[in-house]
Amino acid sequence: MEVIQLSYPHELKREEQPPSSCAIGFFDGIHRGHQRVILSGKKIAEEKQITSAVMTFHPHPSVILNKKKKQIHYITPLDQKLEILKDLGIDRVYVVTFNKQLAILTPQQFVDHFIIGLNIKHLVSGFDFTYGKMGQGSAATIEEHARGAFRYTVIDKVTDRNQKISSTDIREQLKLGHMRVVHQLLGRPFRIKGRVVQGDQRGRTIGFPTANIRFSPDYLIPKIGVYAVKVYVRDQVYQGMANIGYKPTFNNNQKEPTLEVNMFEFNGNIYHETIIVDFYEYIRSEKKFAGIEELKKQLTEDQRKIKQFFLTSSR
Repeated sequence: MEVIQLSYPHELKREEQPPSSCAIGFFDGIHRGHQRVILSGKKIAEEKQITSAVMTFHPHPSVILNKKKKQIHYITPLDQKLEILKDLGIDRVYVVTFNKQLAILTPQQFVDHFIIGLNIKHLVSGFDFTYGKMGQGSAATIEEHARGAFRYTVIDKVTDRNQKISSTDIREQLKLGHMRVVHQLLGRPFRIKGRVVQGDQRGRTIGFPTANIRFSPDYLIPKIGVYAVKVYVRDQVYQGMANIGYKPTFNNNQKEPTLEVNMFEFNGNIYHETIIVDFYEYIRSEKKFAGIEELKKQLTEDQRKIKQFFLTSSR
């Protein structure tokens, strides 16, 4: 998959770009609704025997348009978004920098520069996609702005639980710890990828060694607490329990939440390795224990619950 970083104005020449069918959107999470848009664009590309493409944007427009927001957290940070698009079999991804210059383009300027100017022959979007200054362009205006240079397909909303599947809803479900709902809406478990770093090594002294994972601050983290997870290490998959939180039994002034994972049936040194953690079920909230023995008792119970969850779950 070819990844092309663009900003306005880009210097690519239309005649040098392969004709493509392109799905367009921010696509945070690449949930089931997004997937329908993206795969519809891919199918059209296959039928027309042209390049399949996706156009996405970074950072999120709210970072630029809302002066109070200096950073936004993502369900799928950009690198993870690109990995998913590669797995979906997309040929080319345009990552357009969303900045003040892009935000003030008229809808016609946006279409001329980023659609017609990149030799996109068929554009696919969700029903609620907007473009141009203040979102003035929409599905209702795209035919006018296309001026016959490309075809356009609008994909209707995909619903679940009698409502539209949306990144906003998924964000809310993550904050509530509703991981089964998140799994259902994404079509896959919520995932955090990170590098194992050295921690305080307390876990191994009480029989529950943990991998401390440093992950991108761009991630939207789920509700603080303990989770049933599957961990991908060296092409192997292990069941385990993860804690996202502040470790109040040992720390009173930790400001940022950390992620640590105890993998069942695993014994090895994986410092500095990159691992993947998939979240399946919220088990309990994080709490402060009176002592080590109380903590060990609770961890033993957590482990039992998680093993039972995976034993009875089809996931």
